Amino acid sequence: MPNSAVTPTTELDALLTTRHEGHGLPRAFYHDAPLYDAEIRTIWQGGWLFAGFEIEIPQPGDFLTLAVDGSSVLVIRDDAGSVRAFHNVCRHRGSQLCRNESGHVRAIVCPYHSWTYSRQGALVACAGMHDGIDKAELGLKPVHVGVTAGLIYVSLAAAPPAFDGLRERFGATAKPQGFDRARIAKIVDYEVEANWKLVWENNRECFHCVACHPQYVKANFDAYEEAFATEAARQKMAAAVARAEAKWAAQGISITHAKGGLAPFPDPVRNVWYAADRTVMVDGFDTESMDGRRVAPLMGDYRDADVGVLRMRSMPNFWLHGSCDHAVAARLLPAGPRKTSVRAYWLVDRNAREGDDYQLERLLPFWDLTNTQDWEICKWQQKGVDSIGYEPGPLSQRKEYNVDAFIRWYLSQMRGGSERGNAASPLTRVA
Repeated sequence: MPNSAVTPTTELDALLTTRHEGHGLPRAFYHDAPLYDAEIRTIWQGGWLFAGFEIEIPQPGDFLTLAVDGSSVLVIRDDAGSVRAFHNVCRHRGSQLCRNESGHVRAIVCPYHSWTYSRQGALVACAGMHDGIDKAELGLKPVHVGVTAGLIYVSLAAAPPAFDGLRERFGATAKPQGFDRARIAKIVDYEVEANWKLVWENNRECFHCVACHPQYVKANFDAYEEAFATEAARQKMAAAVARAEAKWAAQGISITHAKGGLAPFPDPVRNVWYAADRTVMVDGFDTESMDGRRVAPLMGDYRDADVGVLRMRSMPNFWLHGSCDHAVAARLLPAGPRKTSVRAYWLVDRNAREGDDYQLERLLPFWDLTNTQDWEICKWQQKGVDSIGYEPGPLSQRKEYNVDAFIRWYLSQMRGGSERGNAASPLTRVA
C-alpha cells in the first residue's frame, strides 16, 4: 500500500489485513503517519502505561511527568501521601503546568497566569477572573492511576482495562525484589531511531543474541530453547534448574520458566498484556554483570545471591530484569513513526552507597551495552523496512514465536479486540 493514505477507517482496516500469517508486518506499519496516530489513540491512550517508580516521588509535593506523543501527564504525591495523576494542562488557557521531568511543588502554579492548584488537583486561586467563577468545576483533569509493588501506572483512557490482574501478578512476583525499599542509582535516556514496534519485536526474540549480545548469552539461557538446544546446553540448563529448585524454596521464590528460550509473551488470544517470571542463570553468574559477580548489596528480601532473574513486562511500554543485587527497567514512549524514547533505570537497595557499596562503572555496563547494541539493531532495521525493497519474510517457529505473538496482540488491539478468543496462529512455540 502506498505511504500516502490510510486515513479513512476503511483503508486502515484494509491495512490491518495485509499481514501474511507467520510473517513480519508489511512496510507501511513502520512509518505510516495516519496509522501511527491511530496507534496512539488505540494502544497508547487506551491501556495502562508504566510511568515510573514510587521511590521517585517519596514526599508530598514530589512529582514526575511523562509525555505520550505530546500529551503530558503529571504524577504527584498528594498531601495524604497517595499517588495521583492529572493532565499536565492548566484549565484556564491550556498552558503546560509542570515543565520539568521531576521536581517538588508546594502548590501547582501555572507559569502563564498564575492559576494555582492544590496537590490534590483542586483549583484554589485564579486572581483577576470575574466574580462567580466556579472553582470546583475547574480542577485539574484526573488521569487513572494504578500502583503495585512500587511501580506506578497511568491510563489516559476514559475507561481503562482492569488493573487487578497486573496488580496481583506483579505484586506477588516482584515483592522479594523490594522496589519500595530501593533507590535509583542511575537513569539513562536513549533516543532510538526506530518505530516502537521494532523495539518490541527486537525485545521479544533472542534469535540475534549469540551474534549481537555475546556478554548477555554468557549469563542467560534465552538463546537456547530446550527442544532445539545441544545436549551440552540441555545438561547445563537441567543442572541450573535442579540447583535452583533445591535452594529457592527456602527464600519463598520459585522458577516460573525453566525451559530455556524466552517465556511466551504476550498472549493475543486471552489478551494477556503483562507477565512476571523468574528464570535461572548460567552457573557461575550470580547477577547480570559483565563477570557474573555481584555489583551491589542484596536487594529487598533476598538473603542469598542465587535467586536467578526476575523478569517483568507489560505492553506497550515496560520491561525489567531484576537480579539479586540490582534491577534494570526500561520505559518506552513513542516519539514519532520512526523514533522511540527509552528511559532505563538502574535500581539498588536504598541503603547502598555509591562509591562504597557499588560503583557505576561496574553496575552499568552489562545492560547499557545490551541496550546500545539493540538500539543500533533497531536503527538499521528501520532503515531496511523503509526501503521499497522490503518485503516481510517468514518468522522462525523455533526462535520468533514471541514476535508472532506480539504482532497478533498488536493487530488485535488495533482491530478493537475482534481477534480475541480465536484459535492460536499456526506459528506457535514448540514445547
